[in-house]
Parts: sequence; C-alpha cells; structure tokens
Amino acid sequence: MAKFNVLTIEREYGSGGNDIAKQISERLGWKLWDQLLTSEIARRLECPKMIVEEREEVRDPLHYRLFKAFLRGSFEGSLSAPLLKLADAESIRKITEELIKDAAQHGNCVIVGRGSAYYLHDYPHVFHIFVYAPFENKIRRLQARGKSEAEAIELAETVDQDRAEFIKKHFDVEWPPRQFFHMMVNSAMGDENVVDTILGAMRFCEEFR
Repeated sequence: MAKFNVLTIEREYGSGGNDIAKQISERLGWKLWDQLLTSEIARRLECPKMIVEEREEVRDPLHYRLFKAFLRGSFEGSLSAPLLKLADAESIRKITEELIKDAAQHGNCVIVGRGSAYYLHDYPHVFHIFVYAPFENKIRRLQARGKSEAEAIELAETVDQDRAEFIKKHFDVEWPPRQFFHMMVNSAMGDENVVDTILGAMRFCEEFR
C-alpha cells in the first residue's frame, strides 16, 4: 500500500495546531494548506480574504443569512449580489471541498482544519491528526500572541462551538469524532515533541498497515 503523503490536522482553537502543522510541513518539505487555502478561496470568490476568514468553519450568523436572503429577493440585490459573489458559509464550503480534494490528489501536503479530515476520510494515503490542549494552556498560548486574558478566554470558549456546529451541520457527527483520526495528541507536551510524535506515528502506521 502507498505511503501517507497527505496529513490533515484538526485542532482545538488555541492548541497550537496551526504552528505544529507549519513545523511538520517544513520538516517534510510539504506544501502547507492553511492561510494558503483561505487565500485561494478568497481569490475564487473574488472577495477580501478577511471575509473568508470570518466565515470558514462556522455557520453564517443569522443577520448575514437574512441580509443574503434580502439581496437575493430584491432589485437592489440583483445589482449587489454579483459584487458580493455570495461569500456565505455554503459557498466557501463547496470551494473548500474542491480545493482539499484537489490538494489530496497531488499529495505531499499538510491541510489544516476546514473539514479536511471528513472530506478525505476514505482516502487511504491520508493521515489524520487531532490536536487538543488543556484550557489553561490554550489561554497562555493565545495571550502570548497578543490577546488579553478576557479575549483569550472568550475565543477559547466560543470558536470551537462554531466549529462543532459547522461539523454537525455538514457531516452529521459530534465534534471531534474520534473515529475520524489516527491519533489525538495533547500539545501541552510541547510543539517539538508533538511534531516528533506525529511523524513517528505516521512511520509506524505505514509499516504495520
């Protein structure tokens, strides 16, 4: 059987999954689909990257869904909608799925979140990891990135709720579904140790599958 040549990393917010993905991609010399994925989605939708960042892995907020419905059903909307390119969560999701599957076909890449573990669940050459961390570790990591304690706590408590709703809506599973991952790892052991653990697990699974 072919070796793993794609790694997906799902993560709790603030657990450092993005940093770990970057280190692994650099260690392996693989392409990193994280911010690059967001940029490509924005390019295809012809909208600012910030719009995509706000709506990735979350359901559209109610006020935006109502505004979109208004645009679709009004004369003004018929003029404005082409400019917006309807950059809602469903449009972003569809393009994301296409990009993720295309990246998996090319191989030699690390894909961060965006439902990649679920879109690629049946791909035999893809290795799936979930990164988590104790709440206090996530708060410290977010503060180290410039968030206030209050901001860090709010983000750690709410972002994953949005991700869970997104996964439930589109894949009908409770987040995080353990059966979708080869391994779940606690980043409290240190990023470098996590990277070594993941790469070691990939090699071990290749030998014994």
